[in-house]
Amino acid sequence: MKKKLKKIFAFFLLTFVLVLGIASCNPNTNGSGGGDIVVASKGFTEQDILSELLAQQIEATTNLKVERRRFTSSFVTHKAMTAGKIDAYVEYTGTAFTGILKQKAISDPKEVYQRLKQAYAQQFNLEVMESLGFENTFVMTIRGEDARRYNMTTLSEAAQYTPQWRGGCSYEFIEREDGFPGLAKTYGLRFAHSPRIMDLGLIYRALVQKQVDMVNGNSTDGQISRLGLVVLKDDKQYFPPYEATPIVRKASLQKYPQLRKAIAQLVGKFSADEMRQLNYLVEGELRDVKEVVSEFRKAKGLA
Repeated sequence: MKKKLKKIFAFFLLTFVLVLGIASCNPNTNGSGGGDIVVASKGFTEQDILSELLAQQIEATTNLKVERRRFTSSFVTHKAMTAGKIDAYVEYTGTAFTGILKQKAISDPKEVYQRLKQAYAQQFNLEVMESLGFENTFVMTIRGEDARRYNMTTLSEAAQYTPQWRGGCSYEFIEREDGFPGLAKTYGLRFAHSPRIMDLGLIYRALVQKQVDMVNGNSTDGQISRLGLVVLKDDKQYFPPYEATPIVRKASLQKYPQLRKAIAQLVGKFSADEMRQLNYLVEGELRDVKEVVSEFRKAKGLA
């Protein structure tokens, strides 16, 4: 009887996973129902903002109609890109270099960019455009009260406390070449138990509620300052540069020459503080993404 129930459960679980997979690749999922250009988000707040920025910029400066799509990770989005299902999205250079190209992390931003640009053109026929102007690096975060109690500011200082702490990580951070395994080895981070794997949308809540004591996040997360959290300095410079950079299919640029000029107008327009503020407006004040992006474009003289 137990074996039969297990088989039934396994069948329904597999069916559920397949349905989710199909839904995530559905052209109309979170999209506008068709368009000349498809712009994607990797599935978290900052990415939703950046994809909407690309979409609004293209629609405002060209005669092209843009469809929005939302995926779940760098890997899924990249596969959709190389399969021709999307035309553009914003990636982070360190993510592409270590996660997609499987290269060992290097700290020189210019070298990362040049090697990435060349490899993406040769291997995937994709163009890596210039940075939007800010970097969003991985960070390890703790509660402000703990930082003050232990007078702690760096990851090296935190290493002595992790045997008594509980860690929390996103699935992607646990799996990535530039993620938790290498970080733990570099700093000697040894938690009492294996880090809990959590959705990025829940990870700060778990930290504040003391379900975990250290979590990974992103340097431009709006919730860090709002929740009184402290980012520990990467004093051994483990993480590579993560400059926010539009990736576009070369075939799309050839088909629609006006696309290049539209996206190029966004180069250098962002600072990390501005990105953090936009994230806060959406996550902290629950503002609509389209409205926040529209206001930002007006403030930057892009509208």
